[in-house]
Amino acid sequence: MTVEPVVAISAIEHFVYCPRQCALIHGDGVWSDNRHTVRGALAHRRVDSGKHRRERGRHVLRSIPLWSETLGLTGRADAVEIEQGRVRPVEYKAGVRHGLAADLQLCAQALCLEEMLETEIQEGFIWYTSKKRRDRIPLRKDLRLQVTETVSAIRTQLISGVLPGAPNDSRCHECQLVHHCLPSLTSKPSTIDWYVRQEVFRCAI
Repeated sequence: MTVEPVVAISAIEHFVYCPRQCALIHGDGVWSDNRHTVRGALAHRRVDSGKHRRERGRHVLRSIPLWSETLGLTGRADAVEIEQGRVRPVEYKAGVRHGLAADLQLCAQALCLEEMLETEIQEGFIWYTSKKRRDRIPLRKDLRLQVTETVSAIRTQLISGVLPGAPNDSRCHECQLVHHCLPSLTSKPSTIDWYVRQEVFRCAI
């Protein structure tokens, strides 16, 4: 019997940014830090402490483990707020907004909480630490559908074991895995063939 891989919630943001980055991190176990990842780690020091508290009439639970048997998801919520019976996940980001990546990650957390707590969650929040701004994210049907489709695509990629090609565009300059990925080389098969002939086979002579 083949057991399908459980998808990490963090893989959603990586996949939306670049499927190759997602495969390297979650398939091959490759990781490297750069200024963006270090800044993100520093921004998460408070939530990663796991200290729960009461703030402005809300119970705020930090670093909460999440899972969904239905979606085959696992991960952790930076924070979960509980106020008058309403449950809302909060995702912390050190940088700026990039498309729907953070929204999808937040929605995935909400789907896990809905299954775990048998409740309905209408919204969540993204806190941008650099600007000290809190964005309300409605968890619409189309966003939920995009989460399930993205999780399915990630799982298919992990099962296939195929490493997608490098986009070799502006995203690569900001990626922490640029030196592992080698986008200028791997995006051109002819260049790879030349490199193998000149460098790899030369070592065997």
